[in-house]
Amino acid sequence: MIVPTAPVAPTTPMRGPLAKLERLVERLHGAVGTITLQLLRERGYSDVRVFASARSAGKQLGGTTVEEATPDALSAGDFDLCLFSVGTSASLELVPHAVHGGAVCVDKSAAYRLEPGIPLVVPEVNGIRAAEHQGIVANPNCCAIPLTCALKPLHDAVGLERIRVATYQSVSGAGAQAMERLRAQTPEDNDLRMDWSFDGVEFDEEEKLREETRKILELPALPVSATCVRVPILVGHAEAVWIETTEPVSAEQATSILGAAPGLRLEQFPTPGGAAGGDDVLVGRIRKDTTAENGLALFIVGDNLRKGAALNAIQIAELLLAQQRVAA
Repeated sequence: MIVPTAPVAPTTPMRGPLAKLERLVERLHGAVGTITLQLLRERGYSDVRVFASARSAGKQLGGTTVEEATPDALSAGDFDLCLFSVGTSASLELVPHAVHGGAVCVDKSAAYRLEPGIPLVVPEVNGIRAAEHQGIVANPNCCAIPLTCALKPLHDAVGLERIRVATYQSVSGAGAQAMERLRAQTPEDNDLRMDWSFDGVEFDEEEKLREETRKILELPALPVSATCVRVPILVGHAEAVWIETTEPVSAEQATSILGAAPGLRLEQFPTPGGAAGGDDVLVGRIRKDTTAENGLALFIVGDNLRKGAALNAIQIAELLLAQQRVAA
């Protein structure tokens, strides 16, 4: 059970009261929802109710009976905090009902990320923005989270002029069924994929990465160019990043800056296998990019199911609780 030591109140007006954080509700969906439940238990949260579609309602999950997520159930006023791990359309339908019932919602879909007035939060980067919520805090894209964790300390130290990034994203980013398909494939069937919506110029994943990075870093004009591909591994998103900084910075200085930053761990050769199951974003291959003035290149990898989704959302929830305790 999540119980604060003293009553807390929201720092901005909400439709329903948030007297105290008594119960965490997880809207279960696929791989991320499963990891969320695992992390909640690891962190000692036992008073958790699980909701899913009518098809899954009534099933047992880790000793908990899955309930059906309906507008009436979510708006009943029984919950203080809800973590939504569903697609965009379901979040657009259900999150407003939970907010109307008085809950603070941390949503992991793309539904609210770029909406004006809704905080898009990576706690290590812009955690203070979570307090500005009016019932909803958005959890960023699974590649924007590790990318901004690495970019923020560099921006604070030497400024950012331009970012180029190529992502190598595991199939778990496409859901549990994609993971099962990969397990069933033979090595000869494995190939790169580009399985996002395409507008003729770029994939929507590339647009998300650009726009979310700008919003999180509060650099709306920052040039960001992204190329995204799906690779045949189960877990772990990797990103090759080329950075142009405002002020010169050596590879040694950048290594020192990144090594001191929260949520990052230096690894000479970071890999998805090394990141899987861990909470840190791995950063390595830090070197000068000699093709650009003040150029820097690095390689980052994170577990997309943990820090790239579930863990970040839980950290937002814990941050909200801590902020509300201070406000009280």
